[in-house]
Amino acid sequence: MQLFDVYPINNITIVKGDGSYIWDDAGNKYLDFYGGHAVISIGHTNPYYVKRLTSQLNKIGFYSNSIKIPLQQELAEKLGKVSGKDDYQLFLCNSGAEANENAMKLASFHTGRKKIVAFSKAFHGRTSLAVAATDTPSIVAPVNQTDNVVFLPFNDVAALHAYFSEHGSEVAAVIVEGIQGVGGINVASEDFLKAIRSLCDKHGSVYIADSVQCGYGRTGKFFSHDYAGVNADIYTMAKGMGNGFPVGGIIIAPALHAKHGMLGTTFGGNHLACAAALAVLEVIEGDNLLENAENVGNYIINELKQISELQNVRGRGLMIGFDVPEQHKELKKNLLSKHRIFTGEAKPNVIRLLPALNIQKQDVDVLLNAIRAELTSNN
Repeated sequence: MQLFDVYPINNITIVKGDGSYIWDDAGNKYLDFYGGHAVISIGHTNPYYVKRLTSQLNKIGFYSNSIKIPLQQELAEKLGKVSGKDDYQLFLCNSGAEANENAMKLASFHTGRKKIVAFSKAFHGRTSLAVAATDTPSIVAPVNQTDNVVFLPFNDVAALHAYFSEHGSEVAAVIVEGIQGVGGINVASEDFLKAIRSLCDKHGSVYIADSVQCGYGRTGKFFSHDYAGVNADIYTMAKGMGNGFPVGGIIIAPALHAKHGMLGTTFGGNHLACAAALAVLEVIEGDNLLENAENVGNYIINELKQISELQNVRGRGLMIGFDVPEQHKELKKNLLSKHRIFTGEAKPNVIRLLPALNIQKQDVDVLLNAIRAELTSNN
């Protein structure tokens, strides 16, 4: 049997990780500014994380949600404390797409409506409704296509008001990334997020804050949407939540009520997943990683802005993007092949930086020097 060939891959086999560094099977060392797509939040093989998972696995790794799992309540309490959303409710699942799927389903249950408002360049996942709300037609199969999702221009407050003035009574939810990841590190303006909150309040719609990539402390606040000073009704989470262990979830405002059977999952909230998520939160809290993400992120952004060849440096905390001019379009590839530094990308020529939240300035300087060297060599 062969693997189903859907991933363009680098010819590299990673066998070991430690902090912000990884090693291949030939012993080559790489600096990781990609984090496996914003997944590695507290560093590879963080000792506390490894110990917490190993200890739990030696007790029990899994049982279903048909029994009490005290770790779930422990996780809910810790998440409420660290995020500042103590009065919210937690539903656990396995991935970002599943989180967004459940968030939109819950919004429809709550409102009795069908319409979902999403935005240009949005990416919310690859499952049925999540991919329908994703602005990438090439990955939307015919069976996923629906008239229940409408796309509006991102950061366009006037367009949002115009749509709600005509269709507000039909809108179940507005789903929005605080910073678009796959779309190219596009930061939602504070006025835009405030307008979403206001219009959802006025028309009885649900505000879903997709925090799968831009949440969990990556921007220096626990949720990037917090910069706008308003609360969403549902926050979706995944990537950095388990530092590589598959875990996702949604937190839900008190006004939305649960009923037995309305949502469900086999693997979500299992013992090992909860141990992973608790370890991440405990390290974030204990090591002040929100502060580190903000401080180191500001350092990266300020230094990148001093490199004249780079364009439109943007982002918050450790979710950073910049445009690469056409003459330097090989920069991402050369950073990996020549300097052994992993970075992310967005089409056509955007480099995304998504390192672990405990990345250090000396590691940043390695990246900056490599970028400068590449840009100089191509001039």
